[in-house]
Amino acid sequence: MIKRRHFFGLIIVLIILIYGISDIRGILSEQKYSISHPLTALTSAEIKTAVAVVKKNENLTEKSVFPLITLQEPDKKEVLNFTPGKTFSRQAFLVVYEREKNQTYEAVVDLKTQTLSSWKPIPKVEPALINPEYGLAQKVVQSDPQWQAAMQKRGITDFDQVKINCWAPGILTENETAKGKRLCRALSYYKGKNWNYFASPIEGVLATVDLNTGKIDSFVDNGVVPFSKQNWNYDLQSLGKLLSPPKLLKILQPQGTSFRIKGNTITWQGWNFRYLMHPRSGLVLYQVTYDDGEKIRPVLYRASLSEMVVPYGYPNFTWAFRNAFDVGEYNFGSLATSMELGKDIPENGLLLNAVMANEQGEPYEMPRVIGIYERDNGMLWKHYEYNTQKNYVRRNRELVMTMTGAVDNYDYSLNWIFHQDGSLEVQNDLTGIVLAQGTAAEKQSDDNLYGRLIAKNIFGVNHQHFFNYRLDMDVDGQANSVMEMNVQALPMDNKNTLGNAIAVTDTPLTTETAAVRDLDMKHSREWMIVNANRKNTLGIPPAYMLMPGGNTIFFPVEGAKIREKAGFATHHVWVTKYQPDELYAGGDYPNQTQPGQGLPQYIANDEPLTGEDIVLWYTMGVTHIPRPEDWPVMPTHRVGFKLAPRGFFSRNPAINLPE
Repeated sequence: MIKRRHFFGLIIVLIILIYGISDIRGILSEQKYSISHPLTALTSAEIKTAVAVVKKNENLTEKSVFPLITLQEPDKKEVLNFTPGKTFSRQAFLVVYEREKNQTYEAVVDLKTQTLSSWKPIPKVEPALINPEYGLAQKVVQSDPQWQAAMQKRGITDFDQVKINCWAPGILTENETAKGKRLCRALSYYKGKNWNYFASPIEGVLATVDLNTGKIDSFVDNGVVPFSKQNWNYDLQSLGKLLSPPKLLKILQPQGTSFRIKGNTITWQGWNFRYLMHPRSGLVLYQVTYDDGEKIRPVLYRASLSEMVVPYGYPNFTWAFRNAFDVGEYNFGSLATSMELGKDIPENGLLLNAVMANEQGEPYEMPRVIGIYERDNGMLWKHYEYNTQKNYVRRNRELVMTMTGAVDNYDYSLNWIFHQDGSLEVQNDLTGIVLAQGTAAEKQSDDNLYGRLIAKNIFGVNHQHFFNYRLDMDVDGQANSVMEMNVQALPMDNKNTLGNAIAVTDTPLTTETAAVRDLDMKHSREWMIVNANRKNTLGIPPAYMLMPGGNTIFFPVEGAKIREKAGFATHHVWVTKYQPDELYAGGDYPNQTQPGQGLPQYIANDEPLTGEDIVLWYTMGVTHIPRPEDWPVMPTHRVGFKLAPRGFFSRNPAINLPE
């Protein structure tokens, strides 16, 4: 029998013979870490190592927590120059919060050497809310005499029948800002015997909790307002008579899927990309390339949801503070929900797991939180040729990669959609439950302008949803520029006698401040990321064009506090020169943040954008005026945009697709 050490030595000799002595160190390193690429998500073992290194090097208290642990993304040049078998850096990024000091720290751990590369305090910031704080808020509020008296005024004596929801404090008062505390706002809902407690808000009661002292910081009771006593549960047992189900629809791929997965790399119909489930941003794409048959061409280096903000339009303070930054205040990726085949995604899809870390720094697996599937979407292209009397047509196949997240009452689905025509689409699905306001009204009144009655004693407040996407564009390389395209009708003159002339103007946006732009339907305005150093066979520089979908404007007026805090939502398009630490449109720490963070700060130095490595930021919004049909669960509303090739190809890239 061969001894273990001799067997291991034999393996090393074989590896040397096969790969050569120069590569042995890298191969053994990768074998040790079971990771073959720099953009692989942290493993459970790496999370444990990172936390252990921080605890070993820093004297953390028992109350310290880890609001965020994720991959410290390596240098972009290192990733772009990486080849299989080559060694690479491997680091973890951690946000550490010391509750006793109300102090936030950022740490970087070298996972290969198991050393602390960086440790720095970040003054006057509050990280995202963490799970234990929700339970703490419930306990603090339910034991408070003021709150108990408010419940008793409403005939509620069993306090366990009230659900407390903890929100980030949003817009702070001057007094709260001066105190420098870690706060949350606690909303109360009567659940009784019904599980859909969102239908019974206890209106006008707002408790602000100091999460570090475990005490009520302030309390508001604006008076008794009736709340709905109706059962708004929507499970099958509660609904009574149901509609007849539609006939069975099966989606089959008897020969298997057309996409291929290797590690965290996916290839499909010329597309190749990597993915990672980020605890803050959710599903992130990396190194998106397209194989045009002659060479593999880069399109995007990194694409992610950067931030969200949901401002509510009711002026009373118990509502005016509600401006949720669902990415930065709640860590949207960590709120991902498990999906089901045949429900969240078609039965021909595939569901993947992700590894996250809880606030104690312990790794755990999130099952079935990433979905990938192919779907049919009508015609891709068609022409009926009269000369041959032949119908030339191709079906449109799409690849969808998706995740869903539940942020309290709302549910969001983020979808990355790859098309055979070389375009990449983003589609956000909004569903879930309207954030209801209790009211005495039983019929719609004309004197309440701030929303609509959606059921008896239930009022839907006017609000908006804004999403900002960060798109690190590398169109045929990193030397990119940005152009704005405007279309206009020309006046009638001796050259345009019939008045039908339509002209297109391309305008370069050469600096960061010049590239802060808005949609203009009158001019069919769109934006192109161009590589002027290259040309296609027609002499046209390759580009990818931002094609906006439905959108809206940010309605809070000039001077509004939320307008200062959510500056990214005040314009639709921003472009910045690439900086690795500029990742979030609303700033690194939007919870209890100072105004002007994020994009307004990123463009302050007004860097040049011509022939540079540039990042495109796109903000899209939905203005939601609730309607009765949104209750008790909203039908899905979709909003999105598309990145489409313009001159990137010399012809339709799907023209040679077989029938």
